[in-house]
Amino acid sequence: MSDITIVFTLIGVMVALFISNRVPVAVVALGMALSLYFTGILTLEQSLRGFGDTTVLFIASLFVVSAGLDAAGITTWVGQLLIRNAGKSRIRLQTLTMLLVGILTAFIGVTGAVSALLPVVILAAVRLRRSPSQLLIPLAFAAQGSSMLVLTGSLVNVLISDAAIDIGIPAFGYFEMSAVGVTLLAGTIAIIVATSKVLLPERIGRMLPDDLSRHPGTLADQYKLYEGLTQVEVTARSSCAGTLKDRFNLDGWPGLSLVAIQACDAAGPLQRDAIGVGDLILLRGDPHIVSEFARENQLLYRDDGTADVRGTLFNKTSGFAEVVVPPRSALVSQSVFPGMITPKGDLVILAIQRRGKDFDPGEVTLAAGDTLVLQGSWQALDDLQHDPDVLVVDSPELMRRQAGPMGLGSKRALTVLAGMVLLLSTGAVPTVVAGLLAACAMVLLRVLKIEQAYRALNGTALIMIASLIPLSTAMYQTGAAALIADRLVEIAGSRSPYLLVAILFLMTTLLSQIISSSAAALITIPIATAAATEIGVSPRTALVSVAVGAAAAFLMPISSTVNLMVLGPGGYRFGDYWKLGLLLMVWFFAVTTVLVPLVWPF
Repeated sequence: MSDITIVFTLIGVMVALFISNRVPVAVVALGMALSLYFTGILTLEQSLRGFGDTTVLFIASLFVVSAGLDAAGITTWVGQLLIRNAGKSRIRLQTLTMLLVGILTAFIGVTGAVSALLPVVILAAVRLRRSPSQLLIPLAFAAQGSSMLVLTGSLVNVLISDAAIDIGIPAFGYFEMSAVGVTLLAGTIAIIVATSKVLLPERIGRMLPDDLSRHPGTLADQYKLYEGLTQVEVTARSSCAGTLKDRFNLDGWPGLSLVAIQACDAAGPLQRDAIGVGDLILLRGDPHIVSEFARENQLLYRDDGTADVRGTLFNKTSGFAEVVVPPRSALVSQSVFPGMITPKGDLVILAIQRRGKDFDPGEVTLAAGDTLVLQGSWQALDDLQHDPDVLVVDSPELMRRQAGPMGLGSKRALTVLAGMVLLLSTGAVPTVVAGLLAACAMVLLRVLKIEQAYRALNGTALIMIASLIPLSTAMYQTGAAALIADRLVEIAGSRSPYLLVAILFLMTTLLSQIISSSAAALITIPIATAAATEIGVSPRTALVSVAVGAAAAFLMPISSTVNLMVLGPGGYRFGDYWKLGLLLMVWFFAVTTVLVPLVWPF
């Protein structure tokens, strides 16, 4: 069996396994790399070269940057603009949704943009009394349509830029494909707005993501967190200044209970041993008694209402979370009370309930099933998820992102993003260096914890791309790419470069319907460059045609990750995608055969 036959056989087996979905895609891709080694097509170093490729490192850095923008609450803030400006018009709502996802896709990629906006768009649909199914396929399709606005819009863009370098031509510039990207997005929006009312169903999905944007208010109402709550501030003349926090008590003040002592210079409970000037004491009780207590102890009585209290308990740096005491927890049989600071000193107990009922003021002996509301810094609340003695009801991180967008790290995250875009657009440093600098900055500037950065890395995508990069080498080395290119040249003819571009688009987009767009691009890139060289046209034109074809993965839910992401929440069925998808594929084909040759002449 010839080497070319072996390569084609391996590709056929790989595609069949991708379609079957019975073997994890990362395993299939790794199997391809190892098969190229065991069959003698490539050496071991060539088979594993992708794992040290700069393209993989750059893609990994983009995952971290994307996670940083999301963790800082920037994506949630952008999404909330949608709710404020959409109004009741379907056309306006769809248009704003697609424009927002287009802007986000340019910076954090297709998957990152859709995952960030998915809960916000569903929330907008519910609040504006619109069917989510009229918005979610447009969300996914517009993200794919905007993937070519800038170089970082999709992984395929990075792959074709890397391929350009490999064949000895300049890499694609950061904004080089923007003309095509803007055209694709504009046409996508116009087609969807004009036809979605007829071509998309009116359904509400069963798998709706959690909406935690109003959850703080729900907890506050259930536990009466703000009821009878008043703040007093410690002044320089107050008898409380210098008092050990453990010695602070309200003996002689019946009906008055301590909720929390907040540090003036920190987000959470007081961690210093002594109460200082400027610290806030939160008390629950009759306002007249609180006022008398403040006067007697020379405390500044704040009578500016509940809004200020809310800002103290829930803000960009601190918040609260609901936890349940599980069976066999070390907390069972322990005595606690509202206002008590946890042993680590980073959280305070705001409220306690048993079977949905409040306890009387005073100490409570905890039992399994009791629920508590704990308040403190977001970092301390996040750490609760690793505490075996409590079960966190709702993720503090998700609640912070949805209920409190544009957190403390937002300015730092935007600065890092602007720096990365500047480096990429000017070419001051290699692409991979710009990405890695931005990823490191997200961690060093504490926008992300290192653990969050690790979690942001999409292992499946990185392994698949690293494993399939050697496939391009094998196709070049064995002559498989040249063989297919010769056949394309025979079909297109030496005077029909437009036909070559059309065939490359159709080949890539058909593969993209059944396997990932990245895998499809890695298969067709060597064919495109070989055919372009043989027919005497610009390889850049051929490579962009591959990128547009890879973006047109519209026909089935399995055609792309984002198509699958909206399947459940939108209540879609398998056949809901192709009707609108076919129209968009025709548009993408028109852009490929008309605009692409104008921007990159043959």
